[in-house]
Amino acid sequence: MEKLIGKNQTNQLTSNLSIKKQYLSQNKELFGKEIFLELTKKSKTSKTVMIHDTWYDVLQNEFSKDYWKSLTGSVRNLYKTKVIYPNAKKVFNAFNSTPFDQVKVVIIGQDPYHGAGQAHGLSFSVEKDTKVPPSLQNIYKELNSDLNIPIPNTGNLQSWANQGVLLLNTVLTVEANEANSHKNLGWEIFTKAAIEAISKESKNVVFILWGKQAQSLSSIVNEDIHCILSSAHPSPLSAYNGFLGCKHFSKANDYLVSWGKGPIDWAI
Repeated sequence: MEKLIGKNQTNQLTSNLSIKKQYLSQNKELFGKEIFLELTKKSKTSKTVMIHDTWYDVLQNEFSKDYWKSLTGSVRNLYKTKVIYPNAKKVFNAFNSTPFDQVKVVIIGQDPYHGAGQAHGLSFSVEKDTKVPPSLQNIYKELNSDLNIPIPNTGNLQSWANQGVLLLNTVLTVEANEANSHKNLGWEIFTKAAIEAISKESKNVVFILWGKQAQSLSSIVNEDIHCILSSAHPSPLSAYNGFLGCKHFSKANDYLVSWGKGPIDWAI
């Protein structure tokens, strides 16, 4: 599609409405409808972000805040000018895979994998047929030790997300080959709001916090009505300092069952 910027006066579209329509179309192509400019004044029922309805209901106030407007403007421009992961259609995959009212477990990661074909919007998870990253290899080792589950040959954790495991990175996008490159764009404010919403409006959720960055969020989780499991990060640099042997998978299931909730089938 022809770009709008740089068109000379004689080729200008005849009305601002036409320009807005074309810009809206471009943005939908770019983001897969996740983040886009509204063409007209939105009604009370229209959504400015294509996120699961249950999440939109609890987070909708975030989408009118100044940080969100700045964040989406920055992300929009970055997708236009650089190689950004995950594919824009999967930025909100964690939220769309695990509705708010179905969250049983929250596993918090830092930011998406920054290599081609890896990130797909779920923390620690990679696309099908992609090499299993080192941290996830250690997660599988612990899973095997804890629950005697065979180590899988795929790194795709979509089956966990479908059962109520919110696989949430605190930052939802990243530049190719530049780890943590989108830190402080504003994603952290948004994902913190999501965690706070779970803490305040849900009950008996297991929060699994691996590493100092994830553990820094423990202060916004109400331990009186939720379970917090903390350990070292599964990275090869720290896994032997308390992650391996933590038995978080069995502990999570024991807690869920004790509150009358079904356990997670951790097998991949």
